[in-house]
Amino acid sequence: MDPLTCIVVLNWNGAEETVACLESLAPVLVKGYKLLVVDNGSTDGSPEKIRASFPAVEQLCLPANLGYAGGNNAGFRRVREMQAEFVIFLNNDTVVDAGFSAPLVETLRLQPLAGIAVPKILYMDRPDILWYAGGVVNMATGLICHIGLRQKDAPEFDRPYSTGYATGCCFAMRCRDFEEVGGFDESFAMYAEDVDLSLRVRALGKSVEYVPSSRVWHKVSASPGGHPFRKLIKKSAGALHLFRKYRAWSGMVLYVLLLPMRLAGTLVKQQFGGCAHAE
Repeated sequence: MDPLTCIVVLNWNGAEETVACLESLAPVLVKGYKLLVVDNGSTDGSPEKIRASFPAVEQLCLPANLGYAGGNNAGFRRVREMQAEFVIFLNNDTVVDAGFSAPLVETLRLQPLAGIAVPKILYMDRPDILWYAGGVVNMATGLICHIGLRQKDAPEFDRPYSTGYATGCCFAMRCRDFEEVGGFDESFAMYAEDVDLSLRVRALGKSVEYVPSSRVWHKVSASPGGHPFRKLIKKSAGALHLFRKYRAWSGMVLYVLLLPMRLAGTLVKQQFGGCAHAE
């Protein structure tokens, strides 16, 4: 019997998106994977709406919104009770390729030093445009960015390789590794908790593996618009907390000094693509 893999989907007031995500996961569930929906203190009746569409899917309903890190940590505790060997954390605003899970789990099974396996992630509204094809993190210079962001998918992004960090949008880990590093650091209010987790996994001597044969589509806008300044402020707060945690003072100083340019770069790259902070 194959080791148990559990997919954790975190929901907060997003029943419609979560139901669409679960519909895309149906082929995976036929293969014996377990699915856990963690409701993060929703106030819009999400648990009932999700249960109406997927009565057999287990839900863990939390009394309050614990944030991304806290909600997923709570879900992981339930995963451990299931005695799963692998866990996949998946954002609810995604849809997945029918075979997305197998390459992630196989990477972890075949590569003992692989600590995290992360898929290729594309925009849902422009399914041939990349959102994530690896991650760059340089604590000394303050650089944290997605590789391939807003670029058209191409053969050059089909090569698996060890990368800097995994995005929290979707990634797989061995449960024992996630437990060993202590899970997500709940002191991060929003953003950078995935980078922090990746750095702690790498500190164990394990790698973050980009697995392009696994594909996920993420519901973020690939077009200009929205509130880039507000997003940048939230991302910057997470990044500064990360630099402070790792005492990366040069990265913190450079990040702050370049903050005006980062805003300009975010606006430009919404138009033209390239390496910028992900949305």
